[in-house]
Amino acid sequence: MAAPVRISFLGGLGEIGRNCAAIEVDGRIMLIDCGLMFPEADHAGVDIILPDFTYLRENAHRIEGVVATHGHEDHIGALSFLLEEMPLQVIGSPLTIGMAKGRIGERGVLDQATFIEVSDNDRIQVGPFDMEFFPVTHSVPHGFATAFHTPQGVILHSGDFKLDMTPVDQRLTDLAGLGHLAKDDGIRLFLCDSTNAESAGFSESETSIGQSLQDLFRAREGRRLIIACFASHIHRVQQIADAAIATGRTIATMGRSMNSNVALARQMGLLHIPDAKLRAIEDVDDVPDGDLCVISTGSQGEPLSALARMANGENRWLSVHEGDCVILSSHPIPGNESSVSRVIDGLIRRGAEVVHSGIARVHATGHAKAEELRVMHSIVQPEWFIPVHGEYRHMAEHARLAAGMGQPADKIMVCSDGDSVILTDEGLRRGEEIPADYIYIAGSIGPLDHSVLIDRRILGQEGFVGIIVPISIVGASAELLREPEIVSRGWVEGDEGDLLRKEATLAVREAVEQALADGKRGRDEIERIARRAVGRFINRRTKLRPMVVPVVLGAHESGK
Repeated sequence: MAAPVRISFLGGLGEIGRNCAAIEVDGRIMLIDCGLMFPEADHAGVDIILPDFTYLRENAHRIEGVVATHGHEDHIGALSFLLEEMPLQVIGSPLTIGMAKGRIGERGVLDQATFIEVSDNDRIQVGPFDMEFFPVTHSVPHGFATAFHTPQGVILHSGDFKLDMTPVDQRLTDLAGLGHLAKDDGIRLFLCDSTNAESAGFSESETSIGQSLQDLFRAREGRRLIIACFASHIHRVQQIADAAIATGRTIATMGRSMNSNVALARQMGLLHIPDAKLRAIEDVDDVPDGDLCVISTGSQGEPLSALARMANGENRWLSVHEGDCVILSSHPIPGNESSVSRVIDGLIRRGAEVVHSGIARVHATGHAKAEELRVMHSIVQPEWFIPVHGEYRHMAEHARLAAGMGQPADKIMVCSDGDSVILTDEGLRRGEEIPADYIYIAGSIGPLDHSVLIDRRILGQEGFVGIIVPISIVGASAELLREPEIVSRGWVEGDEGDLLRKEATLAVREAVEQALADGKRGRDEIERIARRAVGRFINRRTKLRPMVVPVVLGAHESGK
């Protein structure tokens, strides 16, 4: 009987981001990715969201390392945070490792990481993990599908992929290699990207966007072009650069991640832009508008990005003016739509023409659509299947698609963050759950408790009411020193607010005086009574639930 293999999902199942899974062989653990997620509108003040590292922290002595399938932040962005807690071997392509090193270096934990570079179709052994790396096409170069040769057979993780038959770098998804693997060894368990499972047909080739960009550039002769895309999308940057050079323009990059990724990709020979066609952003003032193309970060409306600062008139290098054309060469990630809309509005208010994926062909997805997934399933033909990477509806649709391809329904398992599965000789079964909470990071502050977000949401939506209750306790007697004072922010204002505050003050006074008459002397107890009195009054009169914070002066520390 072969030893069982366990897989635990720490993130990425039920959301876009936080991709992280742990595969366990012979008592050792190898992670598949360690990514972050960007906050949505209701995550007030949060910068990024991490996987819950509790399970990894408890089992740090068993962890061999992490396979970084590709260089996107939702797959490698949390590595630096995990490295603060434990040393890791990081395995990936040279480009993926180069991108990861940048983030890891920023947090000062490079000495915690050992890097293992792998190339297309390499097969390596790390501890008990026998791993094989198959090239896949995606919106960042040099991504991998990873095959784990385990005591329970081959477990194949697709990574993020699409089936682009004409990729910019001619590096195709290795369907032949995956086909040989499926035929020779068989795929016991398949974990596959589900992001575009709901989208019919095939994804467009990345090269098709290049021609569309050239057409847009030629139609705007004599005008300055500012084009935003993901800094990791080296193939898109290459096509933008090619279109700019073909129309006689000088290229400048803007934004920290764009600058660093372009420099890294050029150094590695993955991005080809002649030195003579590049200009530092601080040196573009003398370049005529019609001769300049700026490639910028900020396509997702990130508040501090170069493009958002332009929309707000706060960019130190570039001011948008009448006649500029701004192209958003991306599609909003779910949750970012409102941020992108605000940036577009800001740019248009400043006189720019804005071209985006809703009105022109300026973006192609990096994820396989339904027909590509069907092709992949027909080649891999796994015994068991778990859809991964996507919102729950994407994974559920992928499960239906697989069933339609002949995968037995009882051999498909849809999982969520915190689930684990165990592969044995008898098949695949669910294991115990692991912690998989969202870990919120704000600035340099450590993880925020979820209650902090609830408080921020209440403050933002309902406002704040503070109550100051001064009391005097002398021996057995106790009394209010003066009228309670109520202050508020974001609740009610004007004459109506003054009246409500007076009525609320009366409600607090009556409640506190009754409490003192009943012999209550503890600060916590009187604060609770004051909070309840104000809360009931506010809810009855205004139907609102602001945050109520009582401060009692002069009471005992305890209820005695």
